[in-house]
Amino acid sequence: MSHPDLYLARDAGIATLTIDRPSRRNALTLPMWRAVAGLFEDLSADTSLRCVILRGAGEEAFSAGADITAFATERGTEARERAYNDALVAAFLSIERCVHPVVAALSGHALGGGCGLALMCDFRVGGPGTRMGIPARNLGLFYPHEGLDALLRIAGEAVAMEMLVEGRTYTGEEALDRRLLTRLVPDEAVQAEAHALATRVAEGAPLANRFHKRALRALRGPLPISDTDRAELDAFPRSADFLEAVKAFGEKRRPVFRGE
Repeated sequence: MSHPDLYLARDAGIATLTIDRPSRRNALTLPMWRAVAGLFEDLSADTSLRCVILRGAGEEAFSAGADITAFATERGTEARERAYNDALVAAFLSIERCVHPVVAALSGHALGGGCGLALMCDFRVGGPGTRMGIPARNLGLFYPHEGLDALLRIAGEAVAMEMLVEGRTYTGEEALDRRLLTRLVPDEAVQAEAHALATRVAEGAPLANRFHKRALRALRGPLPISDTDRAELDAFPRSADFLEAVKAFGEKRRPVFRGE
């Protein structure tokens, strides 16, 4: 599956997928989430590959996450919300389940769903100017379990609470200290280091690399999601706080949350 705002290039066993929408800070629409899942499924099936790089176009953002300006048509009803959540989770899992190691090149902001995409990657290279955060609380959004699982596994509960409940956004140095980044280099070297890392990965035995990625994931076991949590996610579109947050975003003001 292709999309005009997703650019795929290949070179010597390394595929680079670029989120190419810099005018919107590489924010993703519903068709883009679906296309990410389809592209990673195709890449996973290509045994000629050795490694995949995921990056954003430009230096301002890896990805600002979901495109809030599209929410009016993409979300807000139970059916739309279920379809949107399914597409988001499919994009996340397509990276985690990709048989090839995946390197995220994090120039600039990686926020919300953009941070989620990065956390699904096996390596995350950033610089001091990298910003990582999940401001779901500012929109009254419920972040999916699959994304929460990656955050909890990588950084632990204390960091997850800071990001999700306090609303912290971390600098590159802070993200490295909290294990959200696996490598910190000067901002101008992020893309080059990501490619150098992918090249080193590609020099290894591909079957061994694929086995170890698959085995490490299998050892974590299945992700438990309770019926109560699933029902709450399904009920999410009826949240007045969410509708207020989307309206406030369009009006460029702070939302007034009432817990409804």
